[in-house]
Amino acid sequence: MTGKMSTEQPPASPVPRVPHGHVEEGADAARHFVSWTCYKVAAEWRRLPEDERERQKAELSEVLEAWGERMVLRTFTAVGIRPDMDVMTWRATTELEQLQQSQTDILSTALGSYLETAFLYTSTTKQSQYTKAAEDAGFKRRRPISVMPADRKYFIVYPFVKQRRWYMLPADERGRMMRDHAMVGREYPGVKLNTSFSFGLDDQEFMTAFETDSVHDFLDLMMALRHTEASQYTERDTPIFTTIRMSPREALDTLGGVRTAVLAEA
Repeated sequence: MTGKMSTEQPPASPVPRVPHGHVEEGADAARHFVSWTCYKVAAEWRRLPEDERERQKAELSEVLEAWGERMVLRTFTAVGIRPDMDVMTWRATTELEQLQQSQTDILSTALGSYLETAFLYTSTTKQSQYTKAAEDAGFKRRRPISVMPADRKYFIVYPFVKQRRWYMLPADERGRMMRDHAMVGREYPGVKLNTSFSFGLDDQEFMTAFETDSVHDFLDLMMALRHTEASQYTERDTPIFTTIRMSPREALDTLGGVRTAVLAEA
C-alpha cells in the first residue's frame, strides 16, 4: 500500500463557493459532513534519521495538499499547547465517503504509520432552529450551510452537549435565551463561530469551532458567555483544542526535524 492518494475514488463534487451569509434553499442545499481529527506522533518517529523524517513529511504533505483540492481541508498544530495531540485536520465535504478515504490515505503514508488518531469528531452542517433568535440579536445574515473557513491565525474547537432538560423547555423560552446568548457573541466580532450538528452521528450533540486572530478575545468571550442564562444548561463542553493554523508542511514541521526557531535566528 502506497502513501499516494487513491486513484479509484470517484470524482469529487465541487466545493460550493457562495458568499458569506448566503443560504442555498431546497433539496439541493450543500450540507457538509465535517471532521476534526487530532493526531499524536509516536516517540519512535522522532528517533528516525533526519532525512527519513523529511521524506515522510514531504509525502504526507503532498497527500494533504492533494485532498485540499477536492474538499475543504485545513491543518493546525497544537505542539507545545496540548500534551495529548500534536496536529489536527479540519475537513469538510458533501460526501461522507471522502472523509473515510482521505483518512485512509493519510494513515497509508510512511509518517501515517507513526500517527495515532487521538481524537476524531464527526458532524454535519444544517440551519439552526435558533436562526430567528440570532436575527433578533442583530445578525442580519444567516450562516451558510457550506463550510467556508475564515482562515484566521488561531482555531479553537470543542464538542458540546446540552442537558436533556434544555429540550423540555418551551421553544420560545429557548429562543429567548439563545437570543441573549447571541447578543454576547456580537460584542466579539473578531471571533467567528462555526457550529455543526452531531445528533446520531457521534457522541456529542454539536461541534463548536472558533476562528480568531486573538486568543485573548476568545477567552474573554467564553468568560462572558458563562454569565448567560443558557449556559446553565450545558452538560459538557470539553475537551477544548486550541491550535495554530499552518500549511500542511508547516504543521508537520512542528513535529520535529527542523532547526528550532531560536537557533535559526541566532
